Amino acid sequence: MTGLPQALADHLAASATTTCHAWIVTRRDGVRLGFTDHDRTLAIEGVTCEPQSGMVAGETEASLGLSAETSEVAGALTSERISADDIAAGRYDGATVDHYLVNWAAADQRALLSRRIVGEIVRADEAFRVELRGLASRLDQPNGRHYRRRCDADLGDARCGVDVDVPAYRHLGVVAEASPGGRLRAEGLDGFETNWFSDGRIRLDSGMALGRIFGVRLHAGQWLHLETPWPEGVAAGDAFTLWAGCDKQFATCKAKFANQLNFRGFPHIPGNDEALAYAAQGVEHDGRPLVP
Repeated sequence: MTGLPQALADHLAASATTTCHAWIVTRRDGVRLGFTDHDRTLAIEGVTCEPQSGMVAGETEASLGLSAETSEVAGALTSERISADDIAAGRYDGATVDHYLVNWAAADQRALLSRRIVGEIVRADEAFRVELRGLASRLDQPNGRHYRRRCDADLGDARCGVDVDVPAYRHLGVVAEASPGGRLRAEGLDGFETNWFSDGRIRLDSGMALGRIFGVRLHAGQWLHLETPWPEGVAAGDAFTLWAGCDKQFATCKAKFANQLNFRGFPHIPGNDEALAYAAQGVEHDGRPLVP
């Protein structure tokens, strides 16, 4: 077979074969994990590939040209290897997966079949299913800036320039009640107006979810509604740090943060109704900004 090491090609040409698949996952934080659909442990590229996850390959879609290829693998969630909390925390987002064909009787006879990027991860009960995207999928990602009315900076980053650690934009508190579905009640938010922390973020500073960061979808009174459900173990008394949010609109940047000079959007771009309008008597078309 073309492209395979000669020893592996000779083995595949025999009347009986002893092959299996193996995957090496390299996360963006440098952690490397190995998995195989064989029934015993294999050592590949210095990584121990374990069968405990029950990982199996699914359908693979191949294509010509620069269109992105996809495949799928599935396995079991285990606390030692791949946990539901790690997936929820985004630790596998953007990870690379090297897929090998291996002669399990002689693990040095192997071939790298593909290198893909972790896409969508679907969890169901105690199992997971991972979409693996070809390297060409990176060509589908937006690069550079886009002309849009909303700001494309993140609140507090170098392009934004707002100091989010001042008391006006940061609150240190304690969980008073954690309800299922991602709702939290906290004491001490009376001094902040409604929606002050909407579109913000919260970090757990103690308890079983120590260090986890969640997006805040809505702030109403003492209640915070998160973008994702809480992990198990969050309880009353856990300390947290809460940061104000920004909806990335020019009016918010100006009124809430007094940061309009650093606004990274294009609020004066006319909408379709203005761009496609025709000249009419009594209507001024003097080119002045649509947003004050």
